[in-house]
Amino acid sequence: AALLPRPARGLTDRLYCGRQVCYEVLGVSRQASKAEIARAYRQLARQYHPDRYRGEPEGGEGSGAQAAHEKFLLIAAAYETLKDEETRKDYDYMLDHPEEYYRHYYHYYRRRLAPKVDVTIVILVTVCAISVFQFFSWWSSYNEAINYLASVPKYRIQATEIARQQGLLNKTKEKGKNRRSKEEIREEEEEIIKDIIKNKIDIKGGYQKPKIYDILLFQILLAPFYWCKYIVWYCWWIYCFTIKGQEYGVEEKLYIIRRYMKMSQSQFDSLEDHQKETFLERQLWIRENYEVYKREQEEELKKKMAMDPRWKRYRRWMKNEGPGRLTFIDD
Repeated sequence: AALLPRPARGLTDRLYCGRQVCYEVLGVSRQASKAEIARAYRQLARQYHPDRYRGEPEGGEGSGAQAAHEKFLLIAAAYETLKDEETRKDYDYMLDHPEEYYRHYYHYYRRRLAPKVDVTIVILVTVCAISVFQFFSWWSSYNEAINYLASVPKYRIQATEIARQQGLLNKTKEKGKNRRSKEEIREEEEEIIKDIIKNKIDIKGGYQKPKIYDILLFQILLAPFYWCKYIVWYCWWIYCFTIKGQEYGVEEKLYIIRRYMKMSQSQFDSLEDHQKETFLERQLWIRENYEVYKREQEEELKKKMAMDPRWKRYRRWMKNEGPGRLTFIDD
């Protein structure tokens, strides 16, 4: 029954100005300009505004003010309908085609329920907020890594020796009027050691120094460039190694090995140089060699886990008291 055609209705209570015509509410014609509509609205709003209405009560105390309030709401609804060109166009269409009942409902509530703020702006603000949080989070992780390396004796001794060779630590010990407290000297020496560690040690992986073009905003902006670059590189790869049959270079071999290991570029870069040399020596870019290497690593991992006391305790617990064991103990 709901899908059957409904009888034609020119004006509906729940749409626009209800049973009244918005033009008649404002006292203007359908050919009125936006200036005329605004002028008529201001005159009626001053007359029927609840804070300015001074009419006499009708039919009891407060009924005149209530009627003025309802009249003001109707005037405001009429003005909201006619001030916007798109809404006014839909309203005029409803007056001319009252039989298209469902279409009028759809356009009316689509405009009313549509978000007031542009979705593009919301997405842009969200991406910017995520990018800012991401950048400062990376900086925090990077500073944590520097603080940790500064506390490791191996790196601290090397950084201190480099600082002495460059004469940086001698500048902290001043005499006379410029003499400072031991605490200030210690803090400055600590900053010098951290700066040397930052400059001399290349931290890779999740704790590497953040770069502005690695954040989400720049990744989205540079996505077309990266896609074009990848397509060109892929075509070059097919041409050189599939069509022409050239031998792989060192970079190409490491790339294939990284793909086999399913590691990201940052994870692969964090590996030691001797590990990469071992990969090349064992020719892991060949699939068969990599499968053999993978099985060896799995066997070695099983042996380590078998000898690990914590893993032994875990297996003992799984055997004696782990989940799935039937007991008659209430707890």
